[in-house]
Amino acid sequence: MAAELQPLTDELTCSICLEIFQQPVTTPCGHNFCSRCLDETWTVQGPQFYCPQCRACFLTRPQLQKNTVLCAVVLQLQKTQSSWDSRLPCCASQDGEPSELPSRKGGQAKDEAAVIVACDHCLQAPAAKTCFTCMASFCQEHLRPHLDNPMFQGHELQPPVWDLARRKCPEHSRLREFFCSQHGVCICCVCLVGHKSCTLLNLDAARATLKSKMKQKLTTIYDHIYKASSALKDVKSKQHTIQETAAKKMDSLMHEYEEMKVLIESEEKSSMQKLKEEEKRVLDKYDHVYQVLLKKKMEIESMKEEIELLLTKNDEITFLEKASKLQEVVIKAVYIPKNELNNEMIGSVYQNAFSLKEALKQKVNNLQEKKTEEATNPDNSGKPSSFLGPTYVNRDYRQPRRVYKADKPGDKPGHLQEKSGVTDQKLEKKPKKPAPAFAVTPSLNPRMGSMTDLTKLKPALSDTTEKASALPKNSPNRKMQVLEAFLAKSRPELLQYATQVVLDSNTANYKLALSENNTVASVASVPQNYPSHPERFTYCSQVLGLQGYKSGVHYWEVELQKNTFCGIGICYGSMDRQGAESRLGRNSSSWCVEWFNTKISTWHNDVEKNLPLTKATKVGVLLNYDAGFVIFFAITDKVHHIYKYRAEFSEALYPAFWIFSNGTTLSICSLK
Repeated sequence: MAAELQPLTDELTCSICLEIFQQPVTTPCGHNFCSRCLDETWTVQGPQFYCPQCRACFLTRPQLQKNTVLCAVVLQLQKTQSSWDSRLPCCASQDGEPSELPSRKGGQAKDEAAVIVACDHCLQAPAAKTCFTCMASFCQEHLRPHLDNPMFQGHELQPPVWDLARRKCPEHSRLREFFCSQHGVCICCVCLVGHKSCTLLNLDAARATLKSKMKQKLTTIYDHIYKASSALKDVKSKQHTIQETAAKKMDSLMHEYEEMKVLIESEEKSSMQKLKEEEKRVLDKYDHVYQVLLKKKMEIESMKEEIELLLTKNDEITFLEKASKLQEVVIKAVYIPKNELNNEMIGSVYQNAFSLKEALKQKVNNLQEKKTEEATNPDNSGKPSSFLGPTYVNRDYRQPRRVYKADKPGDKPGHLQEKSGVTDQKLEKKPKKPAPAFAVTPSLNPRMGSMTDLTKLKPALSDTTEKASALPKNSPNRKMQVLEAFLAKSRPELLQYATQVVLDSNTANYKLALSENNTVASVASVPQNYPSHPERFTYCSQVLGLQGYKSGVHYWEVELQKNTFCGIGICYGSMDRQGAESRLGRNSSSWCVEWFNTKISTWHNDVEKNLPLTKATKVGVLLNYDAGFVIFFAITDKVHHIYKYRAEFSEALYPAFWIFSNGTTLSICSLK
């Protein structure tokens, strides 16, 4: 019975005092606390008040009312526990008789046995018996009159009692023979006059009754000690779990920031290299000018010395011949050619760095504002802002990636429609074990999308196809029913629409190497020698499937050897092949799911939406052109829904793949 009540006891435990609720009240965020505990907590906090459970912030102190329903439940639980404790059996020996419970440090019985009671008559020999009538103890020799003389037959003899003085009533000096349960005192026969209305028992009966109750209470105490020990272990275990979870989050966060640092350092190194090269170019030119000027100066100084020497000669013929020659020598003025830094290039490099800084600053400010808004919004179930991932800088074109939490106004119909949760092995909820009494179960609060177990929807969707056939072909209701029917299909059912995808080498970027009859794509260590082709991607390392689809249902699967820095999706054949907008999902002509380091997100029309992580290395893509949707599945032991897009397709669609990181390989699975 105690085990059955344990889950209810855990739910009715205050997380502040770790005791059963006393006058419980409910906060606006839905959590319950003892009225006194919450009042003391909020008295210390000040003008801003936080929920002790989820840290929801309230600008003004909420006016709380007593939760009468919860009070009634707590009262009923306490009554049930009391009735159960009263029926608990005493500790029994193997023979079925009640056994003596161990007392602290040997117990009183051991202490009494160790005391030797002296004879009150001779004060030397040890007493053999104590007479409660004479109120004295006697040795064997002086006890003989009580045994032989008929006058002492009515005297009550007991084993030697060392505290005989305590057995006397201090007021009447009579033997205390009765116990008053109302007042909890032992009384004599004269005291009975003042306890007429009390319930009285003789000492033996009272001792037996209270001894039985003490055994029951001791059993209950043992149970509470066990529960408290279990609660302590559970708290330590939860602390360890929280520490591990927080450590993993911090490691992941550190990795993300390291990625950003690497990107920024790479951009810094590239910019500094450009400035150094420009500096070297100008300095080298000045070095050349310096050498030319130095040589010219030496020539002029040599001519000066020669003229000065000539002017000292007295030979007229020699003077005239040499002077005429020196006169013909033309001395040109010193000229320094124009040589300056390329200020336009330097300004461009600085502007790029400044733009990057401003974009990062704006992103950080937006995140801080969003956290503050969520923390002060009591309508969000009282939950604070979650663990948000950092801003990434695109490796391809060095621009801050824009992250949107909601659709922008004016988006086209082909825009991302809705998100569904992923239920992979990592994200499946484990059955919650009941916490022991007094246990606190705090946890980190990562924001995760609403999870839907698709297996529960199969019975409800079993007749969707039949119902859809009765609706008009292009009606939205029929398309929705067709979509729900495909979401409920198993992998064998999906394989009925299997299509073998072959990669088109005319679209492959020079960084991609194709192998296995153009069914495997990976990042090459050296640029590939592909011939020039107008369909080839020149900016992003992407490749398309050879065949496009303009009708029907098609399904293919892709194996990710290293699912980081890659993307899988579909696109129109008219999508750009050059520039930043040619990347999957950064335009209105493509839809994709992208793995960027440890983050999974969807991209369409340059709008990103984050998804829960999945460990699946095989991804299935189902395209229903006529019904206007594409679904991405995580293929493990079961089929899990990752994401779905709904759109009105207007052109032929091609399988599309983006690979960026070295070591990442995408393999088209053979489904025949």
